[in-house]
Amino acid sequence: MGRRRGWLTALREVVQRTAVGRITAVATAFCVASAGLPGTVAEAAGTADAPPYAFDRNARAVTAASGTTDAERLEPGTTYRSALAGREKAYYRLELDDSATAYVSVTAVPRAGTTLASGDGIRVSVQNADSGSCSYDSVTVGASRQAHPVTAWGAREILAGKGLCQEAGTYFLVVERTETGTEDGQPWELELAPVTEPPSTGTGATSVPEVWNSATPAPLVGEPVERPGGAGFAEATAVQQGVWRDEIVPGQTLFYKVPVDWGQQLYATVDLDSAGTDSGFVVPALDLTAYNPVRAEIADTSIGYGGTQKSASLPPLPPVRHVNRYAPTNPTQSLRFAGFHYLAVYLSPHVAERFGDGPYGVKLRVRIGGTAQAGPAYEGGSVPGGVFDTGARGGQSAPQGGADDAGGGNGAMTAVAVGGLGTGSALLLVLGVWTVTARRRASAQIRASAQNPTA
Repeated sequence: MGRRRGWLTALREVVQRTAVGRITAVATAFCVASAGLPGTVAEAAGTADAPPYAFDRNARAVTAASGTTDAERLEPGTTYRSALAGREKAYYRLELDDSATAYVSVTAVPRAGTTLASGDGIRVSVQNADSGSCSYDSVTVGASRQAHPVTAWGAREILAGKGLCQEAGTYFLVVERTETGTEDGQPWELELAPVTEPPSTGTGATSVPEVWNSATPAPLVGEPVERPGGAGFAEATAVQQGVWRDEIVPGQTLFYKVPVDWGQQLYATVDLDSAGTDSGFVVPALDLTAYNPVRAEIADTSIGYGGTQKSASLPPLPPVRHVNRYAPTNPTQSLRFAGFHYLAVYLSPHVAERFGDGPYGVKLRVRIGGTAQAGPAYEGGSVPGGVFDTGARGGQSAPQGGADDAGGGNGAMTAVAVGGLGTGSALLLVLGVWTVTARRRASAQIRASAQNPTA
């Protein structure tokens, strides 16, 4: 955040020298003010100096019920904000038809500065009205034992050959703390994001291909481009293939999103800069986690840190295919649809204890392998719309090389360029273009007057 504010200050000093300086200064103030709108940021998940998790600013408040009778309804396409207190189960209601598959991601944000057990986390399940289990997932804070955002998901899947949970009716999302954790006495804030996927036309294949390109490519090289990560899923920074640089402080999580089309493979590597001192070793220190478009975890990697530069890569991931949903395990099972996939980078607060508060430089190297293919023919659209689409079609190969040649020139890259700008930044961009235009017009008028002084 310090570097972002420094950027705004420098920009303000430049534009104040122009004829539109006052107007641009107003836009700059708008950018700073909009970052602190009420209800957008949770004071949780990080150290005192780490930026907190940013909830979706359009999230609707919903109260967790202690039983099914009073469970409030979740509507696909709407993001919700709730809380999980103590060891009680939290119930939410879903009304589903017999054709669309429903997914609900649950991001839990423990209170900042809380020391937890490695087994502390959340368990998420979807159940039918007769207590039949449709899905089950759990996630913990892991060996760091520090408060940070963790995400699990639930699903009611319509799958050929699956007998349970295929009918229309009332279903329940159940969220609870894991039994192996400790009791910290503080409620955990929740972000709930329900999504529906329409059925595809025809029966389609149900056998997952066993052969795919499992070779690990060399990490992408190239001049890094400055791209600050977002503070939550809703504010994830859109990037494409390339090398992206930011800074991170202990306790912080950075979120990015990458368009991955049908038939393509996602590769990601994270580099952590040296601290300049040798004060021991932290295990684990840096986590890199990949999520699919409905925020279901795909794979992760973790590295220790001893003060010198470190690098870690996600394991090779299969191509994105509709049939992957029939795979028995991850990562294949979660790579079931195209769309923006998320990358989360988390730095443990223990790094500050050994090597200082930072910030520490990080580089995210993103590579997209394979050729974009046509996806399944869906009977309708997702809710919300566009979740399983990157906007890129036509069979173009993903661009190769470093950040300098990662343009791509397709629809997905255009979406990334637009998605990477916040409202205030976009306003600054418009005003910046207006400033240049005004200067050019003024210069043209001066040249015309010099050439025709009697005019």
